Amino acid sequence: MTSRKPKVIATRHFPPDVEKRLSASFEALLNSEDKLYDGPALIKASAGYEGIMCAAGDPMNAETIAGLPASVRIISTFSVGYEHVDVAAAAKRGIVVSNTPDVLTDATADIALLCLLGAARRAHEGTTMLRTHNWVGWEPTQLMGTHVTGKRLGILGMGRIGQAVADRARAFRMTIHYSNRSRLPADLEKGATFHANPDDMLQHCDFLSINAPMTPATRKWVNAERIAKMPQGAIVVNTARGGVVDDEALISALKSGRLAAAGIDVFDGEPKINQGYYDLVNAFLLPHMGSATVETRNAMGFKALDNLEAYLISGKTPPDLVKAS
Repeated sequence: MTSRKPKVIATRHFPPDVEKRLSASFEALLNSEDKLYDGPALIKASAGYEGIMCAAGDPMNAETIAGLPASVRIISTFSVGYEHVDVAAAAKRGIVVSNTPDVLTDATADIALLCLLGAARRAHEGTTMLRTHNWVGWEPTQLMGTHVTGKRLGILGMGRIGQAVADRARAFRMTIHYSNRSRLPADLEKGATFHANPDDMLQHCDFLSINAPMTPATRKWVNAERIAKMPQGAIVVNTARGGVVDDEALISALKSGRLAAAGIDVFDGEPKINQGYYDLVNAFLLPHMGSATVETRNAMGFKALDNLEAYLISGKTPPDLVKAS
């Protein structure tokens, strides 16, 4: 154990309870104005610091990591996904990387159902009608959407979040189909139908929920070819990673009516999203708020701090170490 407080730089403005603990455990450089660092600025600001507490979207690429001062020993990201961190480049520098798994399952699954229902029941059109003072009263054919109860839901990626989405969907008596790298045990599968080849699942998807991680294999997985395999008028929901969807293909299908609607919380290149989404009345859009509850964001921050404290204070392996592939 050491009596000296290690130095940690926070790249973003984190929740108050998280920053309070960060400042108690470390000599911390906070970012109360939430100023976004670019690579060169982060390299300069990190001089003399042993840990970096970063977040999704930070430029922790190979170039930035190569330029980090020798003092930096750990990058602890305030996120489950770590595609913004070049783990191989960090390993080359002898810098360990950690993330925050298993704390945002329920919050993200809740948002997935919000996106599913919002898209199916034309929520964007309804709220817009009210807020622009264009609602003239109830009409027999007004805003008729897609019935959810009893429909088929396909889930791409049946990890913790995918399973939580399935549990919620069962409350709507939805029939669950899924595709995953491996089949779940029966007690976790809960009667869902497994498809070893995810393409084989698409014909059964009245709704498709994307809950898979971003990998080379899933990059732009939802493309024109796969959309064509789905039933006419299907609905796509994405609360995983924006890059899993081919934006141009999805926008085209929404414009043509091939897909009835989409509910989206994550975007490729966010916050600079494809401009085509803005004019789509059948796109229910949210600004990457899947984990945005006080409880979940605190839990994420405390996980990130657990990793920093284990490594920099106790000299132990971070409990959520990310290994270079």
